[in-house]
Amino acid sequence: MKNYLILIILLFSLKIAAQNDAKTKFQKNKYELAVSYYKKSDFVNALDQFSIASRIKPENEIGQEAIKKVDTLKEILRKEILERVNGTWLMTGDKPIWTVNGNENFKNKEVDEVIEVNDNKILFYEQDRKTKVRKLIKTEDLVYYNMDKSDSLYSAIILSDGSVWNCSIDDKSKVLHIINIARKGQNGVEKITQDNQEVYYKKEL
Repeated sequence: MKNYLILIILLFSLKIAAQNDAKTKFQKNKYELAVSYYKKSDFVNALDQFSIASRIKPENEIGQEAIKKVDTLKEILRKEILERVNGTWLMTGDKPIWTVNGNENFKNKEVDEVIEVNDNKILFYEQDRKTKVRKLIKTEDLVYYNMDKSDSLYSAIILSDGSVWNCSIDDKSKVLHIINIARKGQNGVEKITQDNQEVYYKKEL
């Protein structure tokens, strides 16, 4: 009976060791893939892979090194997107302006919503379409959402009401698309996975 128990414990230990070896190998592959993307200056894909590697076994050397890379790449990518987003943007609606509904809704507005983005603030205005006179509605600090330091979200911001918005910009830096992905409240962060609110802006000259 004693030998039988020892055999079970041994087999169980071997199974755990094999699982750990598989995890370590997978983690190493992800890390090496991330490094290859990084060397090509493909920082977005590098961030994705470093993020995965950091979560597989966060306590080992690869995991610790990967989380450092995640932090570094977020800073690089945030600086890049902020340089492109800085300026004045006109809200066109919850659909791209080139769609039929989006264009019709935009044409029928009497008051436009405008935002100004700088390195530290987002200023929200209402602008009379005829006179172009602007009225400041509110000012928000530009705060990046970084609840999970190991994730690959680099362009998400959190507003004072707790809403979290992920931002993306087209290749020509002419269209800004933001989508509400979560809300932070008294009970923590609630992710929004369906019927997400979306807003489109076009760059003002």
